[in-house]
Parts: sequence; structure tokens; C-alpha cells
Amino acid sequence: MKNTIVLITGASAGIGEACAEIFAAAGARLILWARRADRLETLAASLRERFAVDCLTNVVDVRDAGAVSQAIASLPPSWNSIDVLINNAGLSRGLEPIHEGVIENWEEMIDTNIKGLLYVTRAVTPSMVTRGSGHVINVASIAGMQAYRGGNVYGATKAAVRMLGENMQVDLNGTGVRVCTVDPGLVETEFSIVRFRGDANKASTVYKGYQPLTAHDVAETIFFVATRPTHVNIQNILLTPTAQASATVVHKT
Repeated sequence: MKNTIVLITGASAGIGEACAEIFAAAGARLILWARRADRLETLAASLRERFAVDCLTNVVDVRDAGAVSQAIASLPPSWNSIDVLINNAGLSRGLEPIHEGVIENWEEMIDTNIKGLLYVTRAVTPSMVTRGSGHVINVASIAGMQAYRGGNVYGATKAAVRMLGENMQVDLNGTGVRVCTVDPGLVETEFSIVRFRGDANKASTVYKGYQPLTAHDVAETIFFVATRPTHVNIQNILLTPTAQASATVVHKT
């Protein structure tokens, strides 16, 4: 990974932040995108100090196709050959049943989790294809594989991420560009706080009674995927805490 250029979306917290730390420790050059400038700058300053790595930060909302294209087009020449793209930006909103769904929540999830991933992938992969190498790692979810009550639109968006990953495998076959979809189960990050719009007490109940995954656990898995030899492609990984058997079966004490 030393001097490899890695673009991480949703880098200001959770899995994205953990990926930044692990790849920085390995000597990668990082392009970090998120919507919160203060969090991005704090993270980048910490990584530079701890690991002496190069970091570029940019406040980019992946839902804005024009902003994504402009951010890629404005990269300095020494930064525009992205080797690894980690499509991590994503979110969930609410747990309402489908007949009580909040349309604003649906649109935010669809725009971020599906369209945002597409915009970034479309902007980055042409250069990879031209060079004959690159790696796209998409962060999906067990929710895209198995239904649970109230998971409706969020699960649908992550199922779309999984199918997009499979189609990327086919479309990019023969180009030298590898694709992987990582499906985490229950991970204790800001995910539930975002889902419940800042209700920390409600969010904390999601992780009580068992040991969930950490963001670092998922980031280590992503790093493992990214560091396989170029003739090896890990297409899909489902990663859960030991206490979790399925989307709805979790052993709690």
C-alpha cells in the first residue's frame, strides 16, 4: 500500500475513518471525502502527525453529481491516478414500516447509497480502466441480503449496491480493475445515531447485550481485500459479530 492513492468517501467517521487510519498506517496516500469539513481536517491532521502520510481532503456531497465530477477533475496531477476507491458513504434513516415511510428519508437513502456510489464510481473508474489496474470496494450491508422489520428502503439500497457490484465485476472483467462488496452486520458506529436522527439513547439499545463489530474490524477486512495479489479478487464478504447469525437473529445476554 505504500504510496498507493486511496479515495475514501464518508471518511469523517465510522468505517471510513477507520479505513483512513489503517491505510495511513500502511503508507498510503489518502484522498478523504465527507460533508463535515471540521471532522475531515481533524482526521487528516492526526494522520499526518501520526503516520507522516499525504492527505487531501475535500468537502463533497456524493449526492451531487456535479460536485463529484468537479472534485475528481480538480485533483492535482500527482493525485489523479486513484488506485483504490472505497465507496463507504451511506446512511439509514428511520425504521418505519413501508406504509408509514417518510419519503424524505427514502430519497436521502436512495440518493446517497445508490446514486452517490454511482456518481463516484463513474468519475473514478475510467482512469483505472485506462491504466489497466485499480480496485473498487463497495460497503453494502447484511440488510441488502436479508429483510428485517422496518429495513425496507435501506435494505433495498444496499441490495442495489450488491447487484451493482456484481455487474461491475462483469463490466470491468478483462480491464484489470477488481471489485469487492463488503457486507457488514451489526457495527457500533454513528450509524444508529444517524438512523434515529441524533437520539443517542435509542441508538445505544441496538448494541446492548452482545459485542458488535467495530469500525476497525470492518476496516481491517477492507484492507485485507485491498492488499491481495493482483491475480486475486475477493468478490464478496459477509462480516458479522459472532453473536449475530442473521439480520434478525442476535444472541443477547
